[in-house]
Amino acid sequence: MTLVLEDPEVGCEEDVRPQRALGTVLAVDDDREMRGLLCDLLSEEGYDVTAAESGEEAARLLEIRPYDLVITDLRMSGLSGLDLLHRARELRPRQAVVLITAFGSVETAIGAMKAGAFDYVIKPFKSEALVIVVGKAFERIRLQEEVVRLRKEVAREHEFSNIVGKSRAMEDVFGLVRRVADSRINVLIVGESGTGKELVARAIHYNSSRKSGPFVAINCAAIPETLLESELFGHIRGAFTDAKTEKRGLIEEAEGGTLFLDEIGDLPIALQPKLLRVIQERSVLRLGATRTTRVDIRILSATHQDLKEEVRARRFREDLFYRINVLQIDLPPLRKRREDVPLLADFFLKRYTGWSRGDGAGRPIFGFTDAAMALLLDYVWPGNVRELENVVERAVTLAHDGNIGASELPPTLTGRHDTPLLDQMLARAISLEALEGEYIQRVLQQVGGNKMRAAQILKIDRRTLYRKLAEIGRAAPSS
Repeated sequence: MTLVLEDPEVGCEEDVRPQRALGTVLAVDDDREMRGLLCDLLSEEGYDVTAAESGEEAARLLEIRPYDLVITDLRMSGLSGLDLLHRARELRPRQAVVLITAFGSVETAIGAMKAGAFDYVIKPFKSEALVIVVGKAFERIRLQEEVVRLRKEVAREHEFSNIVGKSRAMEDVFGLVRRVADSRINVLIVGESGTGKELVARAIHYNSSRKSGPFVAINCAAIPETLLESELFGHIRGAFTDAKTEKRGLIEEAEGGTLFLDEIGDLPIALQPKLLRVIQERSVLRLGATRTTRVDIRILSATHQDLKEEVRARRFREDLFYRINVLQIDLPPLRKRREDVPLLADFFLKRYTGWSRGDGAGRPIFGFTDAAMALLLDYVWPGNVRELENVVERAVTLAHDGNIGASELPPTLTGRHDTPLLDQMLARAISLEALEGEYIQRVLQQVGGNKMRAAQILKIDRRTLYRKLAEIGRAAPSS
């Protein structure tokens, strides 16, 4: 039988402790038999258990070393279980605590749960019931540890070092991002598609005091107007025909963190007053609701459009423009910072060969030939950094060992075409209408079927693009 030793530093006998414990438990009770029961039961389940005969002993132990779980009797002479709960959470705010209480003290135990206890067990209890509660506590502990780990990984992915560039323009961007990261002001990020606007937004979030909160991103151009209001602001049950249940909007989901509104220039004019109200009053009104909900969020926005021109054309509210544009960050297109191309190409090469992991397990592709780099530098990059990333990923897929050469780069960079497109059209005596259709399809192919980017390159709106595709009689790839 397992013995409970009076020395709380020792806890259970070493010969009954598992070689690889499932976790550490501090069992606290001023009743010797109960301490013995807890120690025996949890040790047999695979936990490393330390026993303490009083709340004071447990408090001293918690100051010496951390425990995954504290399981304590509620009523003890001296420092009570409730007092110990508060002491434990002062030392470790996420400390998991399970209380053992008599039936008459259930209300006190429920109050303790409101103060941060994980759960309580009523005496007399069955061993299986206690084991289940402890197991659930450890399941939550593991989930919390996983969340912390994942958040650290995400934060590393969005450090300033992942925004690559040595050009003067990018140095100015770095300086602005560092200065505004920990402020509360709304920031508007402006730049062509593919310049990395969301990457900058994430860098601002993950280098701010809000980094432990959510980063919620929504593309205002990607969601139909009929759905966008519900997605952003949420709705109550019965607000419209399909509103079967109540739904929190993305604004509320960003509580305590950052809301990133990408392509805000495409936000329908009818929804702009509602967003303005959210910014001004820090509250949101769900669709169909009569009461507002307070929100604590920071708003970052991005657009490829000239919003001042949109304001002049009365497609964007002037008051909303000034609210979201407290400070503006302009991202230069890649063609205006060619000195950054080699750095970016090397950055993406390491990412897609696996060398960025630093474990030496990457593919043996170490760089670009002079001819390949010359082609990268000469290209105008209409798709900006995103296009360069796609080119490098493609080259890594096609390349053998050594360096990436010109033959691994796409024809758009190398100019490897049997006959120029216009020469082909002249030879076929093709009509202007057919030429337009051919060009539209080539552009769509170049941007991977992304209709939004294709419309931007063609300098037409998406409705016109869809109409022309219908006229061509051939469906384009979905975006």
